[in-house]
Amino acid sequence: MIIETLTSPVILFFILGFFAACIRSDLSIPEPFAKAMSIYLMAAIGLKGGVEVASTGFSTELASAAIAGITLGFTLPILAFFMLRSIGKLGAIDSGAVAAHYGSVSVVTFVTAIELLSNQGMQPDGFMVGVMALMETPAIITGLLLARAYAKKTEAEKGTVDQSGNGSNLLHEVLTNGSVILLLGAFAIGMVAGEAGFEPIKPLFAIGFNGVLCLFLLDMGLIAARRLLQTKKITIPLASLAVLLPIINGSIGTLVGTMIGLDPGSAAILGVLSASASYIAVPAAMRLALPQADPGIYLSMSLGITFPFNIIFGIPLFAAQANFLAPILG
Repeated sequence: MIIETLTSPVILFFILGFFAACIRSDLSIPEPFAKAMSIYLMAAIGLKGGVEVASTGFSTELASAAIAGITLGFTLPILAFFMLRSIGKLGAIDSGAVAAHYGSVSVVTFVTAIELLSNQGMQPDGFMVGVMALMETPAIITGLLLARAYAKKTEAEKGTVDQSGNGSNLLHEVLTNGSVILLLGAFAIGMVAGEAGFEPIKPLFAIGFNGVLCLFLLDMGLIAARRLLQTKKITIPLASLAVLLPIINGSIGTLVGTMIGLDPGSAAILGVLSASASYIAVPAAMRLALPQADPGIYLSMSLGITFPFNIIFGIPLFAAQANFLAPILG
């Protein structure tokens, strides 16, 4: 599956963008067009997920997956936090900020995984769109709690955490995040419309999806490589953790998904969600809640290293794990 993934046009466009940035090419995607593609992809995946749920109905699998996703969102940052403190040698503030990224989710990784797994005959359940949206917020809460709790215990960091009562602003920032609103809104529209209502707009949101995804990943390849080349703050231990954490988290997610009875495609997607690191919603929240945290660290790790690793190697890895575990635990 790794070979088939690497030869997929979607992945090849990402590699092209990454390579172009590495050789200092002036290739670029206009920012307004990039934003438009992002809106399109989130609307499309939300709609298709909602239509899928409308056709299959509510199930115990949906409830189990939602509970598992929320639980993973709250707990995975704890493991990341202590590994960042012990192996990465980061302070409490930066460890909390980075840990929040590694407990939350990457929408682009999710969308890419859906497409690649579907092409391999491992179509995940549509309700996994809702699970993804539910997993975005818990990690932010855990990351902030860890950062503030442990910063108090260190004399060198005493007084560096802002306790000025910006919790309501943070909550508003998280709950009104554009990606969350669009995904959940499109998901709800798909559920209400159903297959019959989706049919008239299917040519736009289904047929054109792969082409837009290719161009979007071209842009993401450019951004990931340039972010990685610009920073000088990523040490070897931090770079190693940016690969090790998604492997550990994704393996846990895939195992949990299989144990609660999800099909291999959905279990693999839960693994991908657990492995992915947010670089959109969480950075926005961290700028508000932990302005002392260094963006050069958490963006370079999540976008510059973890994102490419998951796109190229993580998705086939968790798919293989899901297929291996299904006959054993299923």
